[in-house]
Amino acid sequence: MSSPIPERPWSALPAHVPDVLRPELPAVADEIIAAISHGVPDYARPLEGPFGAGLRAGVEQALGRFLELAGRTEPGPDSGRQAYVDLGRGEMRAGRRLEALLAAYRLGARVAWRRLAAAGEGAGLEPHTLYLLAESIFAYIDELSGESVEGYAMEQAAVAGTQQRRRRELAALLIQEPPVDPAVVEAAALDAGWTLPARVAAVYVDEADPDRLALRLAGGAIAADLAAGACAVVPDPDAPGRRMQLEAAFKDRLGALGPTVPWRDAHVSAARARAALHLAVGGTIAGSDVGLIVAADHPVALLVNADRRLARDLAAAALAPLDGETPASRERLLETLSAWLRHRGRTEAVAAALHVHSQTVRYRLGRPRELYGERLDDPDARFQLELALRSRAADEI
Repeated sequence: MSSPIPERPWSALPAHVPDVLRPELPAVADEIIAAISHGVPDYARPLEGPFGAGLRAGVEQALGRFLELAGRTEPGPDSGRQAYVDLGRGEMRAGRRLEALLAAYRLGARVAWRRLAAAGEGAGLEPHTLYLLAESIFAYIDELSGESVEGYAMEQAAVAGTQQRRRRELAALLIQEPPVDPAVVEAAALDAGWTLPARVAAVYVDEADPDRLALRLAGGAIAADLAAGACAVVPDPDAPGRRMQLEAAFKDRLGALGPTVPWRDAHVSAARARAALHLAVGGTIAGSDVGLIVAADHPVALLVNADRRLARDLAAAALAPLDGETPASRERLLETLSAWLRHRGRTEAVAAALHVHSQTVRYRLGRPRELYGERLDDPDARFQLELALRSRAADEI
């Protein structure tokens, strides 16, 4: 009964095998290089210069290392592993496919086996040794392939991490206030591999990872990490079906969508999305704890709350004629005025809104007429009064 083949079968090769095979290495290397050049499209290019030198060095090093390992139970302190990890990284940087590199390994293994088996047979190696040699060559190539796959993946992760960082930086530039020079943004977009779209909108959330936010929004979205949350820049937000996708991303969380703007005005969209989210969290904009708040649906609330001190000053001035009223009378008059302005003075509609008789509405309006006089007939004065009432309502939430 034959003994089991070890995990690294080359360690079981007889000690004299390397001496038998070593003279064949230059010819084997030449044949492998020729086979790879003709058999793998990604490597079908002239072999002069750095590319050819690198390919030859890699093949010769792989063959030499194989013979160094033959008959050894341990790989030794310098197994050459890093060289093949670096090879995988280099192929990724060069833009070649991992499949091409693995195909080159497989083709090289077949050529090496054919040439080395012929040399071993000519030197009188026993069949068992030739079988073990075949097992060793293909197991060795599998190990090299694994090392290069690891290097390729490491480089992919490094590139992806760099690109992700650059895209976070680009998103921050796009929403920065005051706005950044467009030429700076264009250069950053080029570095990040992100095409600047004609139209964008910002999505603002509290306490979210920017990369996860961008991934959740999909569609090429990029996001920046901010002190009070994260803000994503969404390309072409008005494309067919896009709004539905964005809303679906907020079925279990709260976010706010700013208006669609040219990319140069992304900071405007971000500011409005941030303001809308703040008003939603504070209860000024009615809604729930989850869902996508659309800033464009709440222009008056955003306007009134854009400068709270100014809004309060406006409210104090517009409502000053009511200061002499008792608290109960003041509240009743404010309620009546609010309904009257909202329904454009239509008595029946005002009565329905207040759940009182039309005659009661006419009676109640007598006092504001006394206090405000002709100002109630002035459109600008009525507008200021309505803003004042909305501002007051916002303060009471």
